[in-house]
Amino acid sequence: QVQLVESGGGLVQPGGSLRLACRAFGFDLANFDIGWFRQAPGKEREGVSCIRGSDGTIFYANSVKGRFTISRDNAKNTVYLQMNSLKPEDTAVYYCATTKFVYGYTWFRTQAYDYWGQGTQVTVSS
Repeated sequence: QVQLVESGGGLVQPGGSLRLACRAFGFDLANFDIGWFRQAPGKEREGVSCIRGSDGTIFYANSVKGRFTISRDNAKNTVYLQMNSLKPEDTAVYYCATTKFVYGYTWFRTQAYDYWGQGTQVTVSS
């Protein structure tokens, strides 16, 4: 059974850092593409970053470029999202999702992914 479990969310002050983890169960994460999304209250779910399983190609949303870093540890079957210089507007529920292959022009679309985690709350506030 395919399952994704996010962890690492919490409350952090502006300018702080958090590292989210997305652990995969039931499949080998190394052979799949993994995306991170977020959804703030009253807003649509938006793509944050994606990492390809086949060649490690990485995509970032403009809003997080230079602040967030996605990485994967195949031995732990886990993908990470390191978030630095956090801003109040980064507050959201963060989700990871997976699919066998995502195109570079659709990685940020929720419809491109087949399985989703339950989400982890990130709150940036003083």
